[in-house]
Amino acid sequence: MSSQVSALRLFDLIQSQRVTAVIYVAARLGLAELLSYGPQTVGKLAKATGADERSLGRLLTALSTIGICSRTGEDRYALTDMGACLDSSGKHSVKGWAILEAELISKSWSGMLESIMTGKTAAQLQGVDDSFELMGRTPEIVDKFNVAMVELTRLVTPNVLQSYDFSGISHLMDVGGGSGELLGAIAQQNRKLRGTVFDLPRCAEAAGKHLQQIGVSDRVEFVAGDFFKSIPAVADAVILKSIIHDWNDDRSISILRNCRQALPSNGKLLLVERLMPEKPTATDEDKAHAMSDLNMMRGPGGCERTERQYRELLEQSGFALVKVNPAGRFNLIEARPA
Repeated sequence: MSSQVSALRLFDLIQSQRVTAVIYVAARLGLAELLSYGPQTVGKLAKATGADERSLGRLLTALSTIGICSRTGEDRYALTDMGACLDSSGKHSVKGWAILEAELISKSWSGMLESIMTGKTAAQLQGVDDSFELMGRTPEIVDKFNVAMVELTRLVTPNVLQSYDFSGISHLMDVGGGSGELLGAIAQQNRKLRGTVFDLPRCAEAAGKHLQQIGVSDRVEFVAGDFFKSIPAVADAVILKSIIHDWNDDRSISILRNCRQALPSNGKLLLVERLMPEKPTATDEDKAHAMSDLNMMRGPGGCERTERQYRELLEQSGFALVKVNPAGRFNLIEARPA
């Protein structure tokens, strides 16, 4: 029997998209950057952003109720620790993700019912098999997607570095490594490590610039290619972060088999992925995994898998799962050629 308390809890959940919208507006206005210099009045913020002062005041009130800023006077607001994560220059910035979520993901999710009814991705419903190919037709969206992915990798990287000892690897290749954010950080921590970032040609410029900026370009290079076709046999270990969850089993096996062919018999395969629990509960972590799973279903067509499902996928690809290392909200799955 339902209760008023349950109804009100559900009511709040139903309105969750409003929170995303409020955070998005704050991100687009650059409020975190403006408040990073210290508390400011609504009037000054309105002048700096070009927003209507009264309307902006109401937005700031809403932002204060969700912890993005705090009211310090009659009409003055200060940035909170959480709000600082909307500053694009911040170490733990998720501003790019806020923009991607509001401008792309939330709009895609409006068609979730159709995907549930048909089993097809948003791209397939438009007659395109590959969602990344569809996204690639709009360079502006690709740029926003890449910024968001870099932010997520930066959040995950410290946990990955703590969860695994990379010192025994001489040459590590990051398959689908984008701009080299993860491999660059690993190389910084392991001074003798050589590395290869392997991804599509469009990632070359960003990767080259990033690797040079962090001082590892003498040991880490970018190689262009398509992991569905072949992977160069240059490394004794391969790492893939948030790649396998993008794809269905057949396409995942294709990628993993190419990894197997590229590795020596004593090589290592490292997957950085979420792990779905066998019996999900109502915890925040399980909710995040389940929502990501639906995002994969609506987006590229992949899924979040359990440890058992990864073990089976790896076995079908010529690998044996060795160990699962917790890494924050993610896990580092180690496998070796079977």
